[in-house]
Order: sequence, then structure tokens, then C-alpha cells
Amino acid sequence: MKPVLTPAARRGLASVVLLGFAGFACAHTGADGGVHHESSLVEGLVHPFTGLDHVAAMLAVGAWSAAALRGARAWSAPVAFAVMLLAGALLARAGLQLPAVEPAIAASLLALGLLLAARSQLPMGVGAAVAGGFALFHGAAHGSALPQSASPAAALAGMLVGTVVLHLAGLGIGRMLATRSAWFARTAGALVAALGLFFLAGPAAAQLLN
Repeated sequence: MKPVLTPAARRGLASVVLLGFAGFACAHTGADGGVHHESSLVEGLVHPFTGLDHVAAMLAVGAWSAAALRGARAWSAPVAFAVMLLAGALLARAGLQLPAVEPAIAASLLALGLLLAARSQLPMGVGAAVAGGFALFHGAAHGSALPQSASPAAALAGMLVGTVVLHLAGLGIGRMLATRSAWFARTAGALVAALGLFFLAGPAAAQLLN
């Protein structure tokens, strides 16, 4: 079996992880001995795992990349997602609210699920733009939800590391899907897309029932 990550992919994702730890290292000072920053790092680290929509999207990015793309294209979308996730979180922490965050997150599940189901081989720039565009809204949601008392640099560093972990898991899943019948990728993608439809229809259905 071919390795899940090419050398270029390892370098790209390692750069994101190092960026996260560098942010934590810069924040790890103060009279409290760093306890507050360590707590913030843990809060940020677990945050990507606390919402089914975020977990599904990050896994789907990795799975689609590994199942459908090759070479540099296989890591471009995960790296773009991680970078734009950080950008969205920074915007939210700065007080800039993006419109329609929750619908955009739901739409990301629908789009990423369809890409995975079809194993669409988009050009590298297009795939990165799609992943990065949706990641901006995921990041805005994370940035708004992180406690204001948390150390920003440590919390965001932890969030980046947690995101990369999910992408790596998704890449592993995608590599497995690539070696099996296309039915498996279609099923996995359909489940992610259905989850997106559920989140999109949820508010509308609630309004109809009220």
C-alpha cells in the first residue's frame, strides 16, 4: 500500500503543526507559570472535536483529498482549510462577524460530501479555494465559541493541532477508500452530504413546525 502522505504532504501539514506550537510557545509566559496557557491550549485542541458538523467537514476534506487527488493536490485542500480556519477564528476574535455562518457550515458538508462521493478531481487551486472558503466559516464559529478568557495564541494553536489531527485521520480514511470499491466512497460522501442537508433543513423545519 502506498503511504497516506507524500513527502510534500508531510512537509505541508508539519508546517501547520509547527505554526500551532510556535504560537503556543510565544504565549507560554506569565506569572501563572503557564497554567492558564496550557488550559487554553487544551481547550483549543479539543474544540474541533466538539461539533459533529466540524468533525465531519474536516474528515471529509482529508478523505476526499486522499481518495480523489494525487501528489501535491492531495494536501493542498487540508492545508488551505487549516490556514483559512485560523484566519476565520482570528476575524471572530477581533470582533468581525461573518454572515450566515451556520448555513455556510452546513453547505460545506453538502459540498464536501458530494465531492467525496463523486471522487471529483478538481484542479489544485480550485480544491484549495473550495476547502479554504468553507474553512473561513468554520474558523469563525470556533473563534466565537472559544472562551474569551482563554489565551488567544494558545487556544488557536491547540485548535490548529486538533484540525490537523482530524485531517490526518481523514487522509487515512480516504486512502483506504481509494483502494476499495467506489461504492464505499459514495456511501461515505452521501452520509456527509445528508448531514449537511439535515443541518440546512433543521432551522427551516423548526420554523414550519412552530
